[in-house]
Amino acid sequence: MPRTPIQLTDKIDYLSILDEHNKVDTSLEPKLSRQDLETLYRYMLYGRRLDERMLILQRQGRLSTFAQCTGHEAISLGVAFAIEKSDWFIPYYRELAGMLYRGWPPEKFLLYWNGYEEGASVPENINDLPFCVPISSQLLHAVGIGMAINIKDDKKVVCVFFGDGAASEGDCHEAMNFASVFNAPVIFICVNNQYAISVPLSKQMKAQTIAQRAIAYGMPGIRVDGNDILAVYSSVKEAVSRARDGRGPTLIEAVTYRLTPHTTADDPKRYRSEEEVSIWQKRDPLVRFKQYLYDNKILSKSIEEELEEDIATIIKESVENEEAIIKKPEINDPLHMFDYVYSEIPPCIQRQKEELAQYLDYKKNPRKRGES
Repeated sequence: MPRTPIQLTDKIDYLSILDEHNKVDTSLEPKLSRQDLETLYRYMLYGRRLDERMLILQRQGRLSTFAQCTGHEAISLGVAFAIEKSDWFIPYYRELAGMLYRGWPPEKFLLYWNGYEEGASVPENINDLPFCVPISSQLLHAVGIGMAINIKDDKKVVCVFFGDGAASEGDCHEAMNFASVFNAPVIFICVNNQYAISVPLSKQMKAQTIAQRAIAYGMPGIRVDGNDILAVYSSVKEAVSRARDGRGPTLIEAVTYRLTPHTTADDPKRYRSEEEVSIWQKRDPLVRFKQYLYDNKILSKSIEEELEEDIATIIKESVENEEAIIKKPEINDPLHMFDYVYSEIPPCIQRQKEELAQYLDYKKNPRKRGES
């Protein structure tokens, strides 16, 4: 028999509605109210200002190493705005703006990046998971939740975030394969910010896009301008509609750029040029959306100034609240680290807890120290 070509009908589109020159494709422009647009800008700005404030705190020694989110606001917020509160939102660690919109208080992020497990506890009545630092592991959790939704015959959807580096992990393949096979209502959001720490995308993969992997998994895929919140919102709304109708998962590749170092412990000048960064700074999602609102007479100088002042007050109070919390003796008890992993502590961990308790007691008691 001769070799015959296999016909693959799937195709991958690229979506950008508000481009970097502030040109709008009105045929694709989503129908959002004035209040919707004001809310989107508020939380984009809120996420940006909190991220900037956290960097200052880290440089002052008041916050530990953390991963900045500047430049990623349109992705996490566009997703969060396109789903219901009852849906699931599974971040990796750059979803600050979206999580603020979902109802997370700023104190949670300050506690988390200062090493306090209390910062990882999800606020009540929010179907989210906390930040996930182990690369790609959150994808498996998301698909498990999606499969459970199907078993319960629910109508919720799951949105899970991961980076371009995580797309090279085995967990990513396993999660997408299971989601497709079991028709799980999961929207995979790949935040392609061009670098897996210091490794550029060109050295991670040969494929033209990450989105085209959707074809192999048997699910729809699309590549969107991740600096265009209108495009992110529209693509997610479409994917959510499919998932709720029982038509399974979608892969969305949101192309953006990491304007900051990978974390506050990184020096990106060692692996990328200032010229490259400068090009992407001109595509800043916050600046782009701000101009869009000015062009549509939704934002004015006075409204902007009032918003900046309001956000500054909220962040200032949040920092004060967090620093008051970490001064409490009970929150600084090292024995608490055993209380957030298991519902019932296994014997081996219980022994470690007891050994640490004895050691801490020994350090506090000079008399016992002298007797040894």
